[in-house]
Order: sequence, then structure tokens, then C-alpha cells
Amino acid sequence: MLWCLWIIFGWLLTRGRPLLRWLHIGSLAWAIAVELLPWDICPLTLLEDWLESRAGFGHSQLPFLLRLLDALVYPNLPYWLVVTGAVIVCGIILIVYLHRFSRRHVEHTW
Repeated sequence: MLWCLWIIFGWLLTRGRPLLRWLHIGSLAWAIAVELLPWDICPLTLLEDWLESRAGFGHSQLPFLLRLLDALVYPNLPYWLVVTGAVIVCGIILIVYLHRFSRRHVEHTW
């Protein structure tokens, strides 16, 4: 859940903090890659499965993002719609960074 919050709201913490900004941009790129590349399973799902197995829970068959969004916000939505929404949100945040970067040349503050 913290990863999803970082992806969605991390840009609010990055103004004037170059290290955080680049970590967040890298996180956005990673999130888009995980959603769009034909991997069998998301690395966060692997971590979650490992933690659940250590806690005595069974292995889940659905990807982490789909389970999280299904449980919290979007019940009964198709997987492709959840993935498309996640990629769109990440893309919009990247556009915010591009807008900040383009203003940097005018104001010299990124």
C-alpha cells in the first residue's frame, strides 16, 4: 500500500528535493514497466506472497495491484482496466514533472 501511495502522491514531496524527485521518477518508470511488460508476476507480488507465506497465509492467484484496488476501490473491474488506469495515473504524474522541467528553464527552479 505504501508503494501505491508513493507512486500516486510522491510528486507532492519532491519539489526542491532532487534525490526524491529522481527516486520518484524512477519509481514511476518501474511501475509502468511492471504493468506493461509481459512478466508472469510483479516483484511486489513476490514480496507480498513471501511475507504472507511467512505469516501462515496461502498464496494468492491475483496480482497485488488488482487485489489492492479490488479490495479498496474498484470491485468487479476487469484487470485490463485497472492496469490502464494505473499507467494513465503514472503518465499524468510524469507530465507534471515535464511541466516543472519546462518551467525550470524560465524560472531556474525545479
